[in-house]
Amino acid sequence: MPVELTLRKVAAEVERGDLASVLRARQRLVGLVTSFPDRLDLRDRLADVYRVLGEPAQAGRWAYLADERDEAETAAFERAYRTPEARLAALNWVSGEATTETARIRLAALRGAVSEQLRAELARADDRDSSWPTNILVLLGLVVVLLCFVVGAVTLVMWVYRWVAG
Repeated sequence: MPVELTLRKVAAEVERGDLASVLRARQRLVGLVTSFPDRLDLRDRLADVYRVLGEPAQAGRWAYLADERDEAETAAFERAYRTPEARLAALNWVSGEATTETARIRLAALRGAVSEQLRAELARADDRDSSWPTNILVLLGLVVVLLCFVVGAVTLVMWVYRWVAG
């Protein structure tokens, strides 16, 4: 079904206003956004449907890249998707560049935040992996095992010597 025909059906379903029709409209728009992820107008329409459904986090999600967005919805989206990585994944942006300057700036900022988050997580992991107290404990454990081996070997040699000599 062509995009424009689908959008007319969506408008008619939202105009009807009953829950079943609005849910059908949402499903149609989700399909369109999946098929055309770089079309910001489709994302805006999906945000409108979520506003009708009373879901500000989802409205903020789909309006996140819009030139004009409701800050309360954006805050709801950011609370629902707490990390930059989760937000970027939720946006489902699979295309390259966005078509508007605002969307390009917001995507770049979000991608930068994801990179920063990953760098911070890697730094914390490196700190945990190379902590000197852990290394000392491992070394001490190795010394104890080696000492037990040496004592056992000496004891065995002494026992064999006494048995042969005795």
